[in-house]
Amino acid sequence: MKNYESLVDALSDLKKRGYDADFEAAPFCLYCGDLDIRFNPEEFNVDEVYRFEGDSSVDDNSIVYAITSHEGMKGTLVDAYGAYSENLNFDMARKLHGHHLVNS
Repeated sequence: MKNYESLVDALSDLKKRGYDADFEAAPFCLYCGDLDIRFNPEEFNVDEVYRFEGDSSVDDNSIVYAITSHEGMKGTLVDAYGAYSENLNFDMARKLHGHHLVNS
């Protein structure tokens, strides 16, 4: 995995590598609003994970997930961590948070 200087750098490089869908975390699934598609935890893999910490504010703390669905759709999920993270059910939390983080 790579080390990125910023969230923008990570998203730009991942997009160049084919992770072009924008996912949102829902309590029970991943959702791609552009295509109105949902993926349950058993329908996708987390390929890479990167964490970014803001210098001046905890509001700048975020995690980027590079995700591939079992159908081959690739995209990214940007989520806050800590007090601002999404409310996920157990299966979604285990799927997303059970991966090694790269600190940037």
